[in-house]
Amino acid sequence: MYKLKGGFIIHNNKLIKKDIYIKDNLIVDHLEEAQEIDCTNLLIMPGICDLHVHLREPGQTAKETILTGTKAAAKGGVTTIFAMPNLIPYPDSLAGLKVEEDIIAKDAFVNVYPYACITKSEKGQELSDITALAKKVLAFSDDGVGINDYNLLKKAQQLVKQEKRIICSHAEDYHYIPTDNRSEYMAVKKELEVVKETKVRYHFCHLSTKESFIYVKEAQKLGLDVSCEVTPHHLFLNENMINDNPNFKMNPPLRSIDDQQATIKALLDGIASVIATDHAPHTKEDKNKPYAKALNGIIGLETLVPLVYTNLIKTGLAGYDMLIDWLVNNPRKIMGLDKVSLDSGNIADIACFDIFNSRIYKEEEIVSKGKNSPFIGQELYGFCKYTFVNGKLVYGGE
Repeated sequence: MYKLKGGFIIHNNKLIKKDIYIKDNLIVDHLEEAQEIDCTNLLIMPGICDLHVHLREPGQTAKETILTGTKAAAKGGVTTIFAMPNLIPYPDSLAGLKVEEDIIAKDAFVNVYPYACITKSEKGQELSDITALAKKVLAFSDDGVGINDYNLLKKAQQLVKQEKRIICSHAEDYHYIPTDNRSEYMAVKKELEVVKETKVRYHFCHLSTKESFIYVKEAQKLGLDVSCEVTPHHLFLNENMINDNPNFKMNPPLRSIDDQQATIKALLDGIASVIATDHAPHTKEDKNKPYAKALNGIIGLETLVPLVYTNLIKTGLAGYDMLIDWLVNNPRKIMGLDKVSLDSGNIADIACFDIFNSRIYKEEEIVSKGKNSPFIGQELYGFCKYTFVNGKLVYGGE
């Protein structure tokens, strides 16, 4: 039993003082006796939900494991993550999925929902067993790979629609190189033409070009159930900052200042409704290469809230309610999870953030196996102090 004393919660877009009580795995109204945790001037929120995380296990445990990745999530105040399926074995069958599920059950510090593959081994040639997998997962993705066979994609959309699930798309048209904006927005355009036919629930991962947001907005105006996410790196970095530093290399790549501004505008205007990390850890060997040869991807779980708070909330570009919508309410709604709050009766998935003090983000503090962050050395507000999952303190209190 815990009493989180002296913190602030967000209510009607304002901070109000409120103590939060945890009994067993639930938030309760009051407790006479409880272990007191000093949350003076901390922002207390429902735990963050990240729709886009690469945990690398099974198959690539030199980069990350479910244990280290979920510890990194806990350090970032992220209590629910959706784990991408580019694994070995791929979760493209019940047998492949079970390997991942067994490790999650044994090692995960936070709630983990696996994606299943849309196509077998993410090769874009043959569909996974979508009907069987839909009984075990909430969402399907071939993240890291674009599906350019639109007849196959239509069949996938029809099956996913039939099973009342959602597709999360890595939109990439291989007629163009990744640094050409058309590689993204032409894929978005073509995929949405299929969605118009099938009416499937459809979510675009890591959009980064102004044209992509125009197409998504048009689809939303037509009443299609289409959503999209943006990442902290596409919000807060641009191509002028790369300087051949491999920690600034990812796919989609960093874009122009115009695209960066369009990404921020899409988020503020509600076209993009979620901020997700695309947490993609690599070994130092994978990253410490000339820029052209380094692998794509950066880590993000431990800096998600500090980056968003420092750059969007503290600056006044957005309010506190939007912080909760982007990081808690909207991702959960997209995936069909229950709405959560800090009211009595809710599951005690809670994170406490130090929004009034800043500090430098340092490589030596990183819990993830991957140290590949472009944000090392930045001064940020809003680092996490305590994280609870299902009423258990999983980060902080050392």
